[in-house]
Amino acid sequence: MTLTRRSVLLSAGALGAGAALGGVFTGPAVAADGTWSARRSDNGWAIDPDDIASFRIEGSPATVRLHREASAVLLHVARRWHYEVVPLHSSKDVLGHRTDRAVRAAYESNYLSGSAIALLGAGDGLWPHQEAVVRDILADCGGVVRWGADLSPAAAGHFQIDVGPDAKPFTQLTRAFRDRAVHHNGPRPGAVEDPASPERRAKARRLTRAQSRN
Repeated sequence: MTLTRRSVLLSAGALGAGAALGGVFTGPAVAADGTWSARRSDNGWAIDPDDIASFRIEGSPATVRLHREASAVLLHVARRWHYEVVPLHSSKDVLGHRTDRAVRAAYESNYLSGSAIALLGAGDGLWPHQEAVVRDILADCGGVVRWGADLSPAAAGHFQIDVGPDAKPFTQLTRAFRDRAVHHNGPRPGAVEDPASPERRAKARRLTRAQSRN
């Protein structure tokens, strides 16, 4: 999917605004007034404020509230976004857990469980090389994370855990990221493999095709 600079601005600005922007997208747990009524978010995570905690995004001054179990993966996404896509200048550039149940689409309910994050601060939008980095971040997460640009309505700053909390790919990825943090055996902050390498680009393309079929 190719993003125009204008579409990025519009999607980021609309994210989380709910039905007030017009056009409620209904789903199995979306009430007639555009509110999420289920006890779990669209991706199967329980909506429980006791599971939420505040986390700092490494290398930035920003903090964000997330589900404790989802934090390792979503903070990895946010960290790479900060270093490689758009710097996060403050906590105002990040949206995490929220309690407002108004949604435009079912995927916005994932903020209620703290299993989604919106990374803003893109200014006048993403360039193609930035989009390529985002695709590489998704490939780095092995299909556990989905990008809002591939959802409807599109939201280019939105990233969500796309599997349940007990899914094996998620638990394995979380363990790997936490092991890196504890043992410092991962890449240095801001230092990653080249997203433009043929192997990583091919991996990103395969994941894009797989997720577009779901």
